[in-house]
Amino acid sequence: MIRLLLVEDQTILRQGLRRLLETQSELQVVGEADNGQHAIELTNQLQPDLILMDVRMPVMDGVTATRMICDRYPQIKIVIFTTFDDDAYVAQAIQYGAIGYLLKDTPAEDLAQALIAASKGYTQLAPGLMKKVVSYSPPQTVNQSKDLAALTPREREVLSLIATGSNNREIAEILCITEKTVKNHVTSILSRLNLRDRTQAAIFAQSILSPNPSHFLPD
Repeated sequence: MIRLLLVEDQTILRQGLRRLLETQSELQVVGEADNGQHAIELTNQLQPDLILMDVRMPVMDGVTATRMICDRYPQIKIVIFTTFDDDAYVAQAIQYGAIGYLLKDTPAEDLAQALIAASKGYTQLAPGLMKKVVSYSPPQTVNQSKDLAALTPREREVLSLIATGSNNREIAEILCITEKTVKNHVTSILSRLNLRDRTQAAIFAQSILSPNPSHFLPD
């Protein structure tokens, strides 16, 4: 059972989400918070597995709460729940450790499945927001071409698939390798590029994939 904390300042939306998500046998909503400060307090008390976090809230916004929770409890997965024009907030939250983001108009069934996947560590990136988040990401502190040169051809292939949102099973099927091998490649990619998680890897890849897709071709 995945223990979920809902953080949303609109009571009607929050309660509606609870009713919808609790129909899923794998999800248990253990608490509700209406602002970031309340989210931190409930996280301390309840130790949820997963948090669905709004960004624009009174008292404390979701970005600040995400930073504080990720610093204190890195094992807790946070998914940002956002509207399409909140891309600047989303970019900050991703930098602070959120595993991904979903739009508030996501169909209920898709939302539930995305949250279940996020609890297992799979990056959740809502369609249409990736490029906007990339545009708000801070410049890389090291040369990207040099970073990519440090990857093996197979690792570049895995990175390009991470950028599309593919999970380990899908990558394994596409490349005809085992999931364990994919996991090993992902671990190596994160280490070589000095990235924290798959979300940062996807953003890194997207930031250079469009202007120069040849970066990802094997030598």
